[in-house]
Amino acid sequence: MMTIVAAAEQALQLTFSNKTLLQRALTHRSYLNENPSHPLEDNERLEFLGDAVLDFITGEYLYHRFPEMPEGHLTNLRSSLVRTERLAQFALDLDLGQYLFLGRGEEENGGRERVAILCDAFEALLGAIYLDQGTEAARNFVHAIIEPVLQSTLSAATEKDAKSRLQEIAQSHYQVTPTYRTVKEEGPDHAKEFTVEAVIAERSYGQGTGFSKQTAAQMAAQQALQALERELAQAGKSY
Repeated sequence: MMTIVAAAEQALQLTFSNKTLLQRALTHRSYLNENPSHPLEDNERLEFLGDAVLDFITGEYLYHRFPEMPEGHLTNLRSSLVRTERLAQFALDLDLGQYLFLGRGEEENGGRERVAILCDAFEALLGAIYLDQGTEAARNFVHAIIEPVLQSTLSAATEKDAKSRLQEIAQSHYQVTPTYRTVKEEGPDHAKEFTVEAVIAERSYGQGTGFSKQTAAQMAAQQALQALERELAQAGKSY
């Protein structure tokens, strides 16, 4: 068992003063169900702590990184960075799954690649780092993880914000909700390209194209938002 812990330390490039903290972080409850004499608890308490530490460190990081970004945008960006699927991908990138202590049944059912298990293990690992090495070490670990994906996450959050912002403005000034209408589909089934319009009060305000309706709608929302904001500004109305 300690051989696995040592291998995990080497792969993660971390050295724990208290090795049992890392062992607990890697222990899923299914392992204890099949090994009741195991002396340590599972990783659920560490996962609880790591979740709180992750929210704080990510919020602090974004607050200082984007000093002019509104609170709502910071919240959306943080949510994108710490969502379950994202944390599971971080765990996969670290090869965390291969070091987990799982019950035989859970392992046979693909537990080492299950999103929920990987997400919890990542948060438990962070909780263990925080307890063993303190806030600064936890902060350095999180920063190194989120920095490489920040730009793509920011782009995705911005696209989402465009649709939300467009809805807010349309409802505030026109008392209607924008709709998205597919106006064109081109190409073969495996590479179909969609064109979508953003419509407000029966008027098309923007158009976008993409290889999925969702992507096309996001682009249409961005274009519509710019057009609507220009229109309101010309009319002397605030948005």
